[in-house]
Amino acid sequence: MCVSSDEEPPKRGLKGPAPEERARPEGRRNSQGIRIDPDVEAEQLPRRTTITALVSNQPGVLSEVSGLFSRRQFNIESLTVGPTQNPDWSRVTVVVEEPDPNVEQIEKQLDKLVPVIHTRELGDDAVRRELVLVKVSADNPERIHAITEMYDGRTLDAGPRTVTVELTGSERVIDDALDAFRQFDVREIARTGHTALARGETKTSIAPDRVKTDE
Repeated sequence: MCVSSDEEPPKRGLKGPAPEERARPEGRRNSQGIRIDPDVEAEQLPRRTTITALVSNQPGVLSEVSGLFSRRQFNIESLTVGPTQNPDWSRVTVVVEEPDPNVEQIEKQLDKLVPVIHTRELGDDAVRRELVLVKVSADNPERIHAITEMYDGRTLDAGPRTVTVELTGSERVIDDALDAFRQFDVREIARTGHTALARGETKTSIAPDRVKTDE
């Protein structure tokens, strides 16, 4: 069979959809050109979360907990400890900024400590509060009083040279309040860090029937 020179020969190639119809995988590529799974990459991004631990109220507990974070080089944003409704227990509240695998490791490593009774990560709906004391120059007492009332704070000490106020609230409220007070000459700040409880009927910590021992 003869083919006219004016006719184009039939194209041969792989069967399949046109390039614009092909599915495009999500995710960026690394420096070697390998596609990165977006779900895996998301797990490696640091996230801010709160971990609470119920511990035995005994000497050296805080040192053990803080030592664990120091050895593992976890990034602590804040750490608070205080008594609970049971005089034999204390509650440690830690705010960390770590990727998911590290958050899981923190819980596992805390659970291995003998004084730790129960550990859990709190959800986004948990009740969180901070307290901060701010000492500023008393150059504009009326304005200081107005900002204190704006953030439902209270004046603890007022003298001819300085004013000290107390503020409580969520982290965002505290941050906003401190920004407002920076228009004055801020002399000192003392901030507690987070303390938190699970919301509603959910128990923040569950105490087991038996407490761990060294044996």
